[in-house]
Amino acid sequence: MRSQRVLLSLLLLALMAPATFATDVTGRWRVTISTADGTIIGIASLRQTGDVVTGWVGPSEKDPIPITGKLKKGKLTMKTSPQPGRTVAFDKVDLRVDGDTMSGAIKHGSHGEGTIKFERLK
Repeated sequence: MRSQRVLLSLLLLALMAPATFATDVTGRWRVTISTADGTIIGIASLRQTGDVVTGWVGPSEKDPIPITGKLKKGKLTMKTSPQPGRTVAFDKVDLRVDGDTMSGAIKHGSHGEGTIKFERLK
């Protein structure tokens, strides 16, 4: 009887493990964009609900550009929504999420092609 309880407990823990270790990109991030024009440093604040991500990215908290995104299988697809008259370093980017870092390639923004890296601020 005791061995059945132990086995049942282990089974329940195994079933809960994927939910416990699910990717969550909620938080503040340091953003580094590198292009042929140089390096741009900024900040982002993201909120995740299920697989939907919202928030902002920009050179500072006083100059945010809204973003929306979707997280699926360790990849965050993020789209910017700049205000009229604003330029952005990227329109859309696919980021590979790896714990406290996210990275990807940018194109079609005001700075041409390059790379982007997000590092979680603690």
